[in-house]
Amino acid sequence: MENTLDVAAIQLNSRDDLAHNLAACRTWIARASERGAKLVVLPENFAFFSADTGRRRVAESLSGEPGPIRRALSEWAREFSVNIVGGGFPEASPDPDRPFNTCAVVAPSGELVASYRKIHLFDVDLADGTRLRESEATAPGLAPVVVDVNGFKVGLSICYDLRFPELYRALVDQGAEVIVVPAAFTLHTGKDHWHVLLRARAIEAQAWVVAAAQWGRHPRERLTYGHSLVVDPWGTIVAEASDGVGMVLGRIERDRLDDTRQRLPSLRHRRL
Repeated sequence: MENTLDVAAIQLNSRDDLAHNLAACRTWIARASERGAKLVVLPENFAFFSADTGRRRVAESLSGEPGPIRRALSEWAREFSVNIVGGGFPEASPDPDRPFNTCAVVAPSGELVASYRKIHLFDVDLADGTRLRESEATAPGLAPVVVDVNGFKVGLSICYDLRFPELYRALVDQGAEVIVVPAAFTLHTGKDHWHVLLRARAIEAQAWVVAAAQWGRHPRERLTYGHSLVVDPWGTIVAEASDGVGMVLGRIERDRLDDTRQRLPSLRHRRL
């Protein structure tokens, strides 16, 4: 059993240009690998950030012949010998107008080892006038997913999932020790809620949290908050990205996880 896992959360400013976005991803994965990362987390919409019709156009299946996104993830994982969490991209669903928003995990062998379809979809009218209806162009997933990465149990989630603690309880029930949160959190909500929610999920799950975010201005005047970060099981932010494109590095430590769960055994005290 591994005692540490070096991780990188990549912060991007993706747009509606698949080739441009994939090139940016490769650049940052290469830099993360050079710095020793063994798990690299890409944000939601890492490959394509655009209007609903654009998502349908680039949606691809995770079975059969790989499309450009899945093929790129596999190639990068092999080339740089890293595990990659492809934070959220359009996966073809039975409804061609509503692809899934899917998080894919690829091992250093290039094999797709797990995928999670975003359960909670972001349908809101924000105070700044932004109107978002993710469910109009996205089909929801149904089940939580935990996958083994270098001996650590990693729970998968995407962006708006962060507001639903019952999902993270389910991930812990499946053994999660690390939780990843790829996101494209809006600027309006992120400045008030991003840090609070991520720290709360780490504290209540007594798990490490690795959050990779989009940052800046995107098509359709979408503004995202950024501030990718790593939180320890006590709820302490151990690494955080500033504004701009970049990455944040952290080391997941099993000793800190075990110590937190032993000193404050709240997971064992649950009664409901």
